[in-house]
This record gives sequence, structure tokens and C-alpha cells, in this order.
Amino acid sequence: MANILIVDDDPAVQLTIRLLLERAGHHVTVAGDGRKGLALFGGSRFDMLFLDIFMPGMDGLETMRHVRALQPKIPIVVISGRSTTPDAHADPDFLKMATRLGAVASLQKPFRADALLAAVDGCLKTGESEEPDVSTGRR
Repeated sequence: MANILIVDDDPAVQLTIRLLLERAGHHVTVAGDGRKGLALFGGSRFDMLFLDIFMPGMDGLETMRHVRALQPKIPIVVISGRSTTPDAHADPDFLKMATRLGAVASLQKPFRADALLAAVDGCLKTGESEEPDVSTGRR
């Protein structure tokens, strides 16, 4: 199965995603912020990653920019608990923004288990169709 990195500052979200993915047979690594996530990402090979948009220190969009510089084709699923309800006074839709910046999929917290697993399946199928980079062994 896949080697998946979760980068989220909420321990409950980390645990939920980890349990769902491990029960599905995946290997999971967790980081509590963008800097730790980048350090782990640089030291291991991951098939995909889950990335929270809003974290202290380095946010998810900045983390995604660095990840894309290291491995441009890795599937990234962005997650956020911020509302995406259109409102004249609301923040921009950061999930939509992140997908325009290169995330493959997005999930609004709280998300359903079947939505999370469907996002993983979609990402892994996308990754399988790409040829690995012979020099690095990465996709």
C-alpha cells in the first residue's frame, strides 16, 4: 500500500486520518506543522500527502510550495476546518485556492471516512499512471 504523510496541527485530526488510513493498509507518518512536515518529506519517499491549510508557523500553502519544488507531481490533498460558505464578509475559499495552486483534491473538516478514502484512491490511481523519475525513483 501507500506511504502517506499527514501534516496537520490538530492531534484529533491526525489520529482520525491515521487510523482510517492504517486500517486501509497504508503506512502513515504524521507531522504537527509545515516545518516538521518538510523535514520528514525531505528524508523519506511518500506516495501522497494530506496538508492542513491553516497551521501555526508555516501554513499549508507555503508548505505545498516547498513540497512542489522538491517533488512536483506528488498528489496533495488539502484539508481545512474553515468555512467555505460564500459570504460577503467571509475569507476567500482557501480549499479552492489550494486546488488551483496544485492540490489534487480538498476536504472540508469534518469529513466523512468514505470521502477521505475516496480521495486517497483517486490520488493513488493518478500517481500510478505517471512514470517514476529514474534518477530519484520518485514519481
